[in-house]
Amino acid sequence: MEPRLQLLPEIFEFQWDAGNAEKKKTGHKVKWLESEQVFFNYPFFITVDAKYSEREERHFGFGHTNESRLLTVVFVIRDRKIRIISARDMNRKERVWYHEEIAKLQE
Repeated sequence: MEPRLQLLPEIFEFQWDAGNAEKKKTGHKVKWLESEQVFFNYPFFITVDAKYSEREERHFGFGHTNESRLLTVVFVIRDRKIRIISARDMNRKERVWYHEEIAKLQE
């Protein structure tokens, strides 16, 4: 993964699909507001989801909530709005990678 530590200027509006939002809450036990928090907490890393970026560019976001929960979010940007497709706890590999990237920032 080639991370981009990045801010998303002038985009901080979230768009939710009611069906997907309920699925996120029940499937991965991540509340809407938790998944939005990672965009505002430092560090927040973004990578392009090349596998699913054929019609529009999809992104993986890696960050933490206000309660230090490590989350992976999949999102697209449409009309200057962030549309979250999926939000879940980081898996073991992602957590290791995330902490390695943080260590690089501190060097």
